[in-house]
Amino acid sequence: MLESETQLSRGRLIKLYKELRGNPPPKGMLPFSTDWFMTWEQNIHSSMFYNAYRFLLTSGHYRGINAIVRAYRLYLEQCGTESTNPPILALTRAWTLVRFVDSGMLQPSTCRCCGGTFITHAHQPVNSFACSLCQPPSRAIKKRKHSCQFADIHPQVLGQIQ
Repeated sequence: MLESETQLSRGRLIKLYKELRGNPPPKGMLPFSTDWFMTWEQNIHSSMFYNAYRFLLTSGHYRGINAIVRAYRLYLEQCGTESTNPPILALTRAWTLVRFVDSGMLQPSTCRCCGGTFITHAHQPVNSFACSLCQPPSRAIKKRKHSCQFADIHPQVLGQIQ
C-alpha cells in the first residue's frame, strides 16, 4: 500500500519498517481475493468502512489515500478500540477493498430488505441482494449468543444511533 501511495522506493520502505518495528516486514504477496469481503462478518465491516469512504469522497473534503485513512479512522471509532481483539478490517484490506471497487471487481449494492448499502460481487442483479444483517447465517446467531460484546449491552453505541 505504501509503495503505491507514496514516492518512496521499496528498499527505503523496508529500511523504515525495520527502523520503526525492529524487525523486517512480513514476506509474501497481499491476499488477492474478493471472496474475503463476502463472508458475513467481513462484509458488514467492509461495508461500514466503504460507506464512510464514499461519504468522505462525496463531501468533497478528502480524496485518495487521505479519504481512505479518514474513513478507516471512522471505522475504528465505530468498532471500539478498547477491545483486545484487532479490528476485523485492517487498513491494508480497506485499501484493497477500494481498489477492488474502483477496478469493478466489487460494487456497493442496496439490500432489498433494509435499504442499506453493502459490498457485493460486481454485476449483482438489482433487488436480489439481502445483507447478512437481514438474513444472518446460522453461525452468526450462535456467535452473537456466545459474545459478551454486542451493541445492545453498550448504551453509548445505542445513543449514537439515534
